[in-house]
Amino acid sequence: MIPACHKAGTQLPACFSHCAPAQPEHHVPPMLQPQETLLHDISTISNTCHNGMAVAIRGSLRTLCTRQRAVTTTSRIMEKTVTLSTAELEQAPAEPPSLTTALSRGTAQAPSAHDAASFSRTQNTASGFVLSARSDVFRRRFYPEVSQKTWSDWHWQYANRITSLGVLGTMLGLSEEEAGAGTGLAALPLAVTPYYAAQFDPHNPAHPLRRTMVPTVEEWSLNPGESADPLGEDSHSPVPGLVHRYPDRVLFLATDSCSAYCRYCTRSRRVGKPCAGSASRRRWPAAIEYIENHPEVRDVLISGGDPLTMTDSALNHLLSQLRRIPHVEFIRIGTKAPIVMPQRITPALVRMLRRYHPLFMSIHCTHPDELTPEASQALNRLADGGIPLGSQTVLLKGINDNVPTMTALMQGLLKNRVRPYYLYHCDPVQGSAHFRTPIYKGVEIIRGMRGFTTGYAVPTYVVDAPGGGGKIPLMPDYVQGYDGEELVMRNYEGGLYRSYDPAVPLAAHNVHNAGPAGCADGDMPCL
Repeated sequence: MIPACHKAGTQLPACFSHCAPAQPEHHVPPMLQPQETLLHDISTISNTCHNGMAVAIRGSLRTLCTRQRAVTTTSRIMEKTVTLSTAELEQAPAEPPSLTTALSRGTAQAPSAHDAASFSRTQNTASGFVLSARSDVFRRRFYPEVSQKTWSDWHWQYANRITSLGVLGTMLGLSEEEAGAGTGLAALPLAVTPYYAAQFDPHNPAHPLRRTMVPTVEEWSLNPGESADPLGEDSHSPVPGLVHRYPDRVLFLATDSCSAYCRYCTRSRRVGKPCAGSASRRRWPAAIEYIENHPEVRDVLISGGDPLTMTDSALNHLLSQLRRIPHVEFIRIGTKAPIVMPQRITPALVRMLRRYHPLFMSIHCTHPDELTPEASQALNRLADGGIPLGSQTVLLKGINDNVPTMTALMQGLLKNRVRPYYLYHCDPVQGSAHFRTPIYKGVEIIRGMRGFTTGYAVPTYVVDAPGGGGKIPLMPDYVQGYDGEELVMRNYEGGLYRSYDPAVPLAAHNVHNAGPAGCADGDMPCL
């Protein structure tokens, strides 16, 4: 038996060349053989060489054997570590117990200083999620028992949503309007993930993100034009959980649960109720059957609630049922989870979603402060999965109703590979007047963006017509009207320009001697 050192070119004593047996060509060096073979070879060498040399060789081979065991053990440990880290990330338990339950049972333990320091160094590698300094400061102050790894688990975030003003008041200095809010006319519950609460300014009730989530006494007011179902969705619902308003597309209300409840929610009449998840799941078969029986439906928008509050398996089941319908060409998911619970966007989720292309995702985002490092990572994960992303933003008074804020938001979304899509006038749901701007405010914002920033960053401003009229786009008056055979237009800087256009509409021929000013007076068609 030739030792491994000889393979590396080590000179052996003369006696070894006389006593070592010949080796077959397929022989594997001892470094790669089991320990038992090495020990057998030691005995063979001992019996065929001089005593002194045998002792030396025996010692060398025992050293090689020990090193081999160490290398093998280290390799197995490393392999196990990598496997467990991946498994923990991709196969998280369906519903782990909440922190409150664990503490009450005495099973939750704070990590030691050594564990915390060690995990801090490896957190990004172990969990796969970034953790911003702001979020980490909040975690250490209000959830000291929770490790960074647990904080980055979406199941924990969802199970530990803040659902009472009493608890929220220990984290924020509640104003008089917030403390006396109750739940409002629509009985919309309070719920916000710990992650999203970490983004609030605890000393400023007017902070934009805080205003969208924390109820105030203003929700108790019922104002003219407001109703529980302002868009008439229930009247356009052929089966429970499905809205069919437009010819070739339907709205599939997959769940009535959200990870956080926006105070201006159009569906505040139905979301957040007890047993919302199980009740909504029972609606699926009838809704799927309706889609199957209506071949004109080519586009399905899955919304709710928020579909990403469902487990991967539930969402996978729904997508597979829809994808097998031949005439369904296009599937969309409407969600705010990447913004309020970015931990939900796991590699496993993205891999599952990729199986159902073409699949688009509409992201509800209202303010630049929402584009945190965590949200940015979530959005880019989705984009890396080949999922086209669009934004849906609600115009909100005192939150994003000015050109600089809206421009910063849309440019920030573009940097995170999200294409601005719709800017909605705030729907007249009951108790929401304090969020609603005049309709012309949205037109002014679009006028202030168009031409001053890239066109990709300019969304379409729409009013969802009350009663079920659908989305009506509103644009600034760039077209001023016709003057003879010339179309008069206004550019983004306010200058008037004429373009020869002999194909004058019939309505323009009925206007005699009307100049550009006639449009404003109602005498000339404004296109």
